[in-house]
Amino acid sequence: MDITDTRPRRPRGVPAPLRTVIVIGLLYAFLGGVKLLETGINGLGSDFTEGLFDSASNPLAGLFVGILATVLVQSSSVTTSTIVGLVAAGVVDVPTAVPMIMGANIGTTVTNTIVSVGHIRRSDEFRRAFTAATMHDFFNVIAVAVLLPLEIATGFLASAAAGIADFVAGGQSLGGKFDSPIKTAVGWFADQVEAVLGWLTDSERALAVLALIVGIGLIFVTLTFITKNMRVLVADRIERSLNAALARSGLIGMVVGTLITVAVQSSSITTSILIPLVASGVLLVRNAYPITLGANIGTTITALLAALGAGALDGLTIALTHTLFNVLGILLIFPWPRVRYIPVQLAERLADLAIRRRTMALAYLVVGFIVIPLVGIVVL
Repeated sequence: MDITDTRPRRPRGVPAPLRTVIVIGLLYAFLGGVKLLETGINGLGSDFTEGLFDSASNPLAGLFVGILATVLVQSSSVTTSTIVGLVAAGVVDVPTAVPMIMGANIGTTVTNTIVSVGHIRRSDEFRRAFTAATMHDFFNVIAVAVLLPLEIATGFLASAAAGIADFVAGGQSLGGKFDSPIKTAVGWFADQVEAVLGWLTDSERALAVLALIVGIGLIFVTLTFITKNMRVLVADRIERSLNAALARSGLIGMVVGTLITVAVQSSSITTSILIPLVASGVLLVRNAYPITLGANIGTTITALLAALGAGALDGLTIALTHTLFNVLGILLIFPWPRVRYIPVQLAERLADLAIRRRTMALAYLVVGFIVIPLVGIVVL
C-alpha cells in the first residue's frame, strides 16, 4: 500500500527568509535534542554497555550485543569505534567482532524510529514517518539475515577486508583523525544545556535522566514546528523537482545520504532529519529510501578513521568489514527491481498496523530493540 500525501494547511504571515532562519534554528535544536538523548542514555547505561562486550561468546550473542550497545549509546559510530578499539587492543578478535558490527547497523535505526513516534498524534504524518523509519530497520535486518550466515560459514567478509587492510597499510603505521564541525557545534549546544542541568543536581545518574527528558522534549517540540514550516518553505514545484531527481536514480540519493552522514558523522542524524521531511510530504518515502542506504555507507567513515588512528591491522580489518557489509547489502537488494522495495513494503504494512493500534509502535521499539537483544544475550 502506498503512503498517501495528505497535505496540511500552510501557515502564513512569516516572511520566507525569517522562516528559513527559524527552521535552521529548530533543526539545530533538534540535533541538540538527539545529542542530549544520546548523552542521557549513555549516562544511564555506560557501565552496562562496557560489560556487554564480554557476553559476545558466539555470533548471535555478538549480534545482540551490537544491537543493544548501540541502542544504549544511540550511535553506531560510538559502538563501531569502540569495537575497533577493542579489536586493535587485542581484547576482541575479528571473527567475534563481525557480528557485533552487524548488530550496530540494526541498533542505530532506533533513533529515527523514536523520532517518528513524535508524529504519533497525527495519523497521516505518523504513517509516513513510521514507514520511513522502519524501512531502514527492515533493510538492515534482511542484510544481516543473508550475510551473517554466509560470514559464519566462510568468513568471506573478514578475509576480503583483511586483504584490503594489508594493501592499504603497506606494513606501515597508520594515523589520522577527523572532527565534524556540525557535530562539534551541536555538541557545544548540548554541553551548555548539560551545564544548566548540572546546577539542578550533583548526581551523574540524575543528570543523565534530566538530559534524557530534555532531549526527548526538544525532539518532539522541534519536530512539530519543523514539519509545519517545511511545508511553507518548500513549494510544490520544488517538491516535485526534488522527488523527480531522486526518482530518476537511486544512486543520487545514496550519494546524498553518504555525503551528509560523512559531514555529520552520524547515520542517526541523517536518517532522523529525513523523518520530518517525509512526514510533511516534502519527500516521498521511496525517494528517501536510497538516502537511508547511503547513510549506511557514510556512517562507516567513523570506524575507518578510528582504525587509522589506532594504527592496528586488525582494527582496520574490522572497520573495512563494516564498509564491505553495507556496500554488499545494498548490492544484494537495491539493484534488483523485484526485491528492491521489500523493506519499504514491510515498513508500510507495519505502519498500517501501528496506525490501527498506536501502542504497537511503542511495543515494536521496546521489544525489538531492547527485550529481544537482552534476552538473546542472557540465553546465549
